[in-house]
Amino acid sequence: MRTNPEVVVIGAGFGGLGVALSLRRAGFDRFTVLERADDVGGVWRDNTYPGAACDVPSSLYSYSFAPSTTWPRRYAAQPDILGYLRATAAEVRDHIRFGAEAVAATFDETRNRWRVDLADGGTVEADVLVSAVGQLTTPAIPALPGLDRFAGEVFHSAGWRHDVDLRGKRVAVVGTGASAAQFVPEIAPVTGHLTVFQRSAPHVLPKPDARLTGRSHPARSRAARGGVWLAGEALTGLINAGRVSRALVSAVSSAHRWRQVRDPALRAALRPATQPGCKRVLFSNDWYPALARQDVDVVTELITEVTEHGLRTADGREHPADVLIWGTGFTVAGFGFPVRITGRDGEDLAATWAGRPRAHLGLSVPGFPNLFLIYGPNTNLGGNSVITMIEAQCRYVVDAVRHLATTGAPTLEVRREVAAAFDREMTERLAQGVWSTCSSWYRTADGSITTNWPGGTWEYLRRTARLRPADFEPVRTALEV
Repeated sequence: MRTNPEVVVIGAGFGGLGVALSLRRAGFDRFTVLERADDVGGVWRDNTYPGAACDVPSSLYSYSFAPSTTWPRRYAAQPDILGYLRATAAEVRDHIRFGAEAVAATFDETRNRWRVDLADGGTVEADVLVSAVGQLTTPAIPALPGLDRFAGEVFHSAGWRHDVDLRGKRVAVVGTGASAAQFVPEIAPVTGHLTVFQRSAPHVLPKPDARLTGRSHPARSRAARGGVWLAGEALTGLINAGRVSRALVSAVSSAHRWRQVRDPALRAALRPATQPGCKRVLFSNDWYPALARQDVDVVTELITEVTEHGLRTADGREHPADVLIWGTGFTVAGFGFPVRITGRDGEDLAATWAGRPRAHLGLSVPGFPNLFLIYGPNTNLGGNSVITMIEAQCRYVVDAVRHLATTGAPTLEVRREVAAAFDREMTERLAQGVWSTCSSWYRTADGSITTNWPGGTWEYLRRTARLRPADFEPVRTALEV
């Protein structure tokens, strides 16, 4: 192993940029970030639907080592988050290769090196491979019969068609998740008629948003970050603690719904049938008012097919539409990686997972030396900022690179028994939590919860604070040869 290992990072979103910035600040400069697009930002570059914003306050949804004191709102909108990432990326922009789409990565056992194949036929090699493609990369689109017959425009919120004029049109929106809760209030006033198809009603809490004026003092920004983090830990605790605490969250959600929805029938249709936290809790002040408009219908019947001019539901009724918008989120639980990763002995990562992704600390997989995942299995959250988790993972990756550089070890490959013990722990803890009580994008087809972390971020920060060499397979170092 070289004293200054080469690192390849796939993806230039929050995760990939976080790794690059952390490596640079730790004194490692032999790294390359491969980005398939022509700009940084990941999901915040790609998701440009009306009203796109974050439901975590900006003070916490940003790097702790690169705080911004000029956020225009407490909850930043997509353009402001993308601007922040562009500005922050300037420090490592010379290490980013744009238009470089990774399609496959293979570990060469004879050289202990990773080879990354690009879509244009090129290759890149490195000692360490970091996948930072994230969880929200593959839009989920229901396989409804008749979709090819629909005569109007069809698109997903993640690929918003800004060239499609919605003014005066009959628009059908399928889905009532986080994205729909943001764009529906934006388009409702301009559409001729809006029909929202709801499979299950979400719990919605008030969003304490506010416009921020002037430049915030750094000390005040740090205090705000700490306060938001504590509030997130408290919300996580309420969701995970038990029925009594979840009843408190439900009561706040119910009061919010009663204040904003006067029609008893609509209010009943919007009442969640699941426990708070089982599915993603939403924060919005304008979701319910949008659904209560006279020119908006909420349909709870199951969609059975798409027709030429609308959607038909199980009651036989056809709901006319000129435009169909999927607000159905992403395929997450199965981690549909856009890159085929092949490890030791030709082991394929997708085949190894077999639809049930797992990784030690969400970072390392047995049989895949010197591979680290950012925002990997079981590192998503239900009540706090995922940037806290990503920063912990970035520090862990730097620690791993430092270990390889200082010891001369050629590889770090997590031991199978260590990874198996961690997987058993996750399975047992998550089976006792609220996410196991209903069907959601958190779960795979067999019911496994492969996305979420069962505790608070403080626990994860503690467990990833330093790399434990004993967790990895013993290897002969260059110093022992």
